[in-house]
Amino acid sequence: MKIRSDCIHFKGHVPCTPHKLRGVHCEDCREFRKRSGRILMIKLGAAGDVVRTTPLLGPLREKFPDHALTWVTEFPELLPGIVDDPLRWDTNAVLLLRHLRFDLLINLDKDRQACALAKEVSATRKIGFTLGSDGVSAPILAGATPEMAEAVTAKLHTGLFDDVNQACRLSYLQEIFAICGFEFSGQEYVLDRPEPAPEFDLPSGKAVIGLNTGCGGRWTSRLWPEKYWRELATNLGRAGFAVVLLGGPQEDEKNIRLAAATGACYPGHFDLKTFIGLMDRCDLVVSAVTMAMHLALGLGKRLVLLNNIFNPYEFELYGRGVILAPEQKCSCFFQPRCTASEFCLETLHPETVMEAVNNLLSGS
Repeated sequence: MKIRSDCIHFKGHVPCTPHKLRGVHCEDCREFRKRSGRILMIKLGAAGDVVRTTPLLGPLREKFPDHALTWVTEFPELLPGIVDDPLRWDTNAVLLLRHLRFDLLINLDKDRQACALAKEVSATRKIGFTLGSDGVSAPILAGATPEMAEAVTAKLHTGLFDDVNQACRLSYLQEIFAICGFEFSGQEYVLDRPEPAPEFDLPSGKAVIGLNTGCGGRWTSRLWPEKYWRELATNLGRAGFAVVLLGGPQEDEKNIRLAAATGACYPGHFDLKTFIGLMDRCDLVVSAVTMAMHLALGLGKRLVLLNNIFNPYEFELYGRGVILAPEQKCSCFFQPRCTASEFCLETLHPETVMEAVNNLLSGS
């Protein structure tokens, strides 16, 4: 029996996709594509950052159509199907990567573990960040064009100095595209919708509005007050919208309270794929800067983004969203806990969010 291990579909330890779908064997397979090489993407986390790095897949596939793409991350379940070899970041992945050689390695994480992996893995060309001899992250300048070297050095600086970050006028996507030698021109997130789509008994209304009420336990500095979520949900319901509360286990008790107080629908919290399916039922999502906002963008939803501690220029909303900031300027840039005497998000009022929802849905 003939085995074509140089095919881009060949996995070795499990059947390939053409065989599973059509039962073909190597000798009679019309889908054979010779694998030209391998590419490694290192983007470990956070979950939202993984999702918002997927626009790179388009130009990478255009430039390297017959290279097998491996992506190592803490969230392989978020990677789209066009990634050939999604790997969960653990010791098993490290062991495997030590024995592979890549034509191109891209590391867009500056944490030392990712940089150490980038330094250790064998690759003909490396882009992004590596571990310096002094044990801290450093930009990869060898083999970079002057433009790429400038971009990766600038990205290092924005991560080290808050004032430099605040002065930056480039989006995250413009930054990482430039690091990789591409030009960002509106390439969308790549996010697979769950199949079959989960079914939910959602209320009817003139539009389904998803309210993502949390932002994780670590980042309470970007947590909109619960009283404001309650007021917004009530007003949206009175205006005829179907209001759905979104969140994970950390938001469960809050969302139960909000549902009881406002009449909003709270289906519960779910695994990631089901949560994506629930968000896909929404016409518009209101969220702080979280994984959910990136999922909403990946699903093509309209978005009202509540932001106080991040540079608003870093977000690409593709013309489908609006960023709202509090009236009181935030003094806790990139801080997980508010250190001000008065919490700035108290000055971002529900009526402001309500107006933004109406404007986005009306197209004004």
